[in-house]
Amino acid sequence: MGVDGVSDRLTVSRLGGFLEWSLLMPRALVTGVTGQDGQYLAEFLNQQGYEVFGLVKGQSNTRADIVAEEFPFIEMVSGDLQDLTSLVSALEHVQPDEVYNLGAISFVALSFKQAELTANVTGLGVLRMLEAIRIVGGRDNPMRFYQASSSEMFGKVRETPQNEQTPFYPRSPYGVAKVFGHDITVNYRESYDMYACSGILFNHESPRRGMEFVTRKVTNAVARIKLGLQSELMLGDLSPRRDWGFAGDYVRAMWLMLQQDQPEDYVVATGETHEVREFVQLAFAAADIEDWERYVKQDERFMRPAEVDLLVGDATKARTKLGWKPSISFPELVTMMVEHDLKLESDKLRH
Repeated sequence: MGVDGVSDRLTVSRLGGFLEWSLLMPRALVTGVTGQDGQYLAEFLNQQGYEVFGLVKGQSNTRADIVAEEFPFIEMVSGDLQDLTSLVSALEHVQPDEVYNLGAISFVALSFKQAELTANVTGLGVLRMLEAIRIVGGRDNPMRFYQASSSEMFGKVRETPQNEQTPFYPRSPYGVAKVFGHDITVNYRESYDMYACSGILFNHESPRRGMEFVTRKVTNAVARIKLGLQSELMLGDLSPRRDWGFAGDYVRAMWLMLQQDQPEDYVVATGETHEVREFVQLAFAAADIEDWERYVKQDERFMRPAEVDLLVGDATKARTKLGWKPSISFPELVTMMVEHDLKLESDKLRH
């Protein structure tokens, strides 16, 4: 272990009869680097002194180009979670110390419409990456693997709050695929003595969240209503309760998991639960809009075929073993997102 628990990469060369040691930057490969978590994680790893590589699909990727421009320290590498050969090539090229698998079809509502694609990328993609690590890595070239598991795996919960021992009961194709990814990670860890672990992350949001997700849909709509650009907000069920945290806090937990002596799985959560309705109410309040209910309309098109009513995590293990805890409160998170979207929409108006 090196400074702050980071695994050091050392090379030895002989120059002029003397043994010279050179300390190299640790390397990390991040799939899903263009998403919310990928951006925060890449940023965090760069601050920790890593060389950061992002796995991107296709020759022309608009989102990858945008991220590469904003985060020039990320070196983009071609690869596809649906293609084992491309993953093997990417690992051979990068030779990472750590692999963070955040890539997935991650929009739960979409998974009902594209169930097979979700299973292939979100589920089998994990298997392919683990197999690629097994082929390229091994004892002489160990690579530590992090799998982004999800609280959606708990689904129709068997107990509250949920911890690492709570049985899974997924309620969407996305949740089912995540269960496979989680279990195959455990299987490879136990079968091949790989350093492979999963973070069972509860809902985590930020200003970088995609517009298709309900939290960002709410904060952006509130900003547009405040600026007179929109008159109403269309939502589905307002009663589901979630455990919401800040994505920037959660990527720190991912990294901490790979710095431990032994690979283990961890729940990462705030331990608080809030209704969608409360998120909406706080968002309007952050924009100084009273009587929020007059702007909100419910639409059956946004109702899920099978809803998850309550998710709240018990992150005791992460707090005690990793020393991790969230730094941003729920009201602070909502306010942060609204303020970001107010600036975003105001800047659009000016230009």
